[in-house]
Amino acid sequence: MYEEEIEQAAEFIRHADTLLITAGAGMGVDSGLPDFRGTTGFWKAYPALGQKVMTFEQIAHPDNFRNDPKTAWGFYGHRLNLYRKTEPHAGFQMLKEIGERMPGGYFVYTSNVDGQFQKAGYPEDRIIECHGSIHYLQCSEMKTERCKTV
Repeated sequence: MYEEEIEQAAEFIRHADTLLITAGAGMGVDSGLPDFRGTTGFWKAYPALGQKVMTFEQIAHPDNFRNDPKTAWGFYGHRLNLYRKTEPHAGFQMLKEIGERMPGGYFVYTSNVDGQFQKAGYPEDRIIECHGSIHYLQCSEMKTERCKTV
């Protein structure tokens, strides 16, 4: 049904100089990670969140580290452990190998914070994580002028 489109995409890749890999939650879901923006993903993976009837957006807000630190740190600690235990699926390696054959190599732009590209062997200087990384503590202040790089 999509054979022609797939062949055209493969042809574009064969003639490309550089591969730009853009990735979101689907990449992690294929490794077995829950989709936390769905209605059940992290509620199943972290029942305390479901018991409080909180969405990901609610628990991820910086105010929760002040107002409900036990739940906020528990949620982030649970996610961190889950991400550290998860092995990247074969698609990570496949994309890396395609990019390594190109003259300009490859670059990753991802909204994921799970560090799966790094775990799959991608060099840090080829990855942009537009939402940051759960693997590094970052400023939780809402005012950016109070967040200084150390």
